[in-house]
Amino acid sequence: MANLPKGSKKLLNAWAFYDWANSVYSLVIASAIFPIYYQALFNTANVETVTVFGGAIRSTPLISYTTAAAFLLVSIISPILSGIADYVGNKKIFMKFFCYLGALSCIGLYFFDLDSIYMSLLFYFFGLVGFWGSLVFYNSYLPDVAFVEQQDRISAKGYSMGYIGSVLLLIFNLIMVMKPNLFGLGEGGEASMKAMQISFVTVGVWWIGFSQYSFYHLPKGVSSGHKVTRKVLFNGFKELKGVYNSLSENKKLKRYLAAFFIYSMAVQTVMLVATYFGEQEISWGGSDEKTLGLISSILIIQLVAVVGATVTSRSSEKFGNIPTLIVINGIWVAICVVAYFIETPLQFYITAGVVGLVMGGIQALSRSTYSKFLPETTDTTSYFSFYDVAEKIGIVIGMLIYGVIDQITGSMRNSVLFLVVFFIIGVILLARVPRKYSK
Repeated sequence: MANLPKGSKKLLNAWAFYDWANSVYSLVIASAIFPIYYQALFNTANVETVTVFGGAIRSTPLISYTTAAAFLLVSIISPILSGIADYVGNKKIFMKFFCYLGALSCIGLYFFDLDSIYMSLLFYFFGLVGFWGSLVFYNSYLPDVAFVEQQDRISAKGYSMGYIGSVLLLIFNLIMVMKPNLFGLGEGGEASMKAMQISFVTVGVWWIGFSQYSFYHLPKGVSSGHKVTRKVLFNGFKELKGVYNSLSENKKLKRYLAAFFIYSMAVQTVMLVATYFGEQEISWGGSDEKTLGLISSILIIQLVAVVGATVTSRSSEKFGNIPTLIVINGIWVAICVVAYFIETPLQFYITAGVVGLVMGGIQALSRSTYSKFLPETTDTTSYFSFYDVAEKIGIVIGMLIYGVIDQITGSMRNSVLFLVVFFIIGVILLARVPRKYSK
């Protein structure tokens, strides 16, 4: 394998292609098929709660707390692993490990059922850990493979490729779920449930298969020849402390990170619970209409997100990154307020379209803005580890708050409305980022 030069088209495409490989997890597992399957298990068993660790808990708080626990683990282990990766100079091996952990756990979701709830939740747990753990190292490659002037567009291209690839697999899975007889699975609800289980397997196979192109072309990192010792294990936390200390000398980065921590907490929570919200709070009619409606709304989000990521990239070039992010956060405020009142499928579809427009944009632009604001350094993994840890801790807080409000009030609408507070604070904090650094 030849070492491709930084900024080369082939290297940039290889980096972006990992989004094509792994985004099927975020769409099929996190957003579309699995939430429907998960709720269907409770509906089929005619129960609202399940007993976990001696206590009865509703379905949505249970998955919220499990999600929060997985993100907490990622936030703890990623500094350790990034510290090792920096020391031995091979971040690719860790990216591969989490890729395979996540993909194999997705395949394990084939066996998810309420009778073996602990094993089932572990598959879900490690699927999430694998996905987000691999992103720690994937994101840290961005300044290594792309020059500053290339980062906005290649970041947006990665998200766009992810949306397109995941939509293709989701359409295939949707056909399989709605027409299981075409695949020899029979007719009726049991056949559709079996099709959903098979879709989890397709995610794992897709993820492993397509990631090989990225793994082949991405560099290992700068080889140091060092071996891992016990002393090295906590280097990552020392590096995070160093990054934190460096923020006092970099006002633009410090203020941007504070804003990102707050608004990302709300964005990621919305994305993780959107389908559960639609499943419980929208009047769909029959179960087939619900399945088709929920997956269709997710497809709308994904397709519009491709346009949103591109439009946001162009807007940032014209108006600057920070002003563009402020506008997007303002739109998120409106989305959460509207979501509190929606009840019909049409209203849900329209809201989904607006979510798609800003979802891709805010993710791609947040990543590239952070990359632009970094000081001149070769230690990109530590800085992106700090970025990812901040994001994950935010998600833990967001999901816990969401789950607690849902559990206490018995309605997810109240939880969504509460997220408005985080977006408003995000706007205020973004406005404090020095303007001369916003382009």
